[in-house]
Amino acid sequence: MSSVSAAAYLDVLQDLMARVSASQAPLVDKSAGLIADAIASGGVLQAFGSGHSEAFALELTGRAGGLVAANRIELRDLVLRGGAAPDVLTDPLLERDPGAARRLYELAAPHPRDVFVIASNSGVNGSIVELAALVKARGHALIAVTSAEHSGRMASRHPSGLHLADHADIVLDNGAPYGDAIIPLRDGGHVCGVSSITGALLAQQIVAEVVRRMEESGVRPPVYLSANVQGGDDHNRRLEERYDGRIRRTTR
Repeated sequence: MSSVSAAAYLDVLQDLMARVSASQAPLVDKSAGLIADAIASGGVLQAFGSGHSEAFALELTGRAGGLVAANRIELRDLVLRGGAAPDVLTDPLLERDPGAARRLYELAAPHPRDVFVIASNSGVNGSIVELAALVKARGHALIAVTSAEHSGRMASRHPSGLHLADHADIVLDNGAPYGDAIIPLRDGGHVCGVSSITGALLAQQIVAEVVRRMEESGVRPPVYLSANVQGGDDHNRRLEERYDGRIRRTTR
């Protein structure tokens, strides 16, 4: 009988999420402190992830219950904001190109006080490592979200030989195993990835801790309402005006 089932996945996932939450709690707290301080001083959160790690950046930016002072950097910015030919996005190796990161940083035009969160399960691809290097060279605080196990078993694809984690001030481990999938198959291999789910957990825990700090300091947190509730659009528009030109939305 197959060991693969929805129930089996849930059992494994519940245990993993509990372990990630417990082990990363001090680093979540430190990450939230960096972000809250940046926002308080006029900065915003800049979030980037490529491949499936883009889901982590989506979790932090432009969503109901999330921070308004957060900008998502995307590979599609090369086309939508940078004037590159649309077919550049069909290149399956685009995320491995260090040159893409340099252009993305220019297009984001971050302020000195902005803090960056970069997510990559492997932490080895050229655009990820290059952006991390640029962020630190420009003096920004950097939080990395990666799989310690997977990244530790992979050679860097960046000319420097470095990984995302090598550049970060704080490294959050999403707990994903090598290869991401977690349930073994009878004839070899694994199925059912976990990094998107543990990443979303870490992202929302960071948001919760940022908001806690704001409320404790007497500041009303700038938080999105769902655009699909009464008054949501007006509420969100008013808050976004505070960060005009700093946060860019290509999707809702």
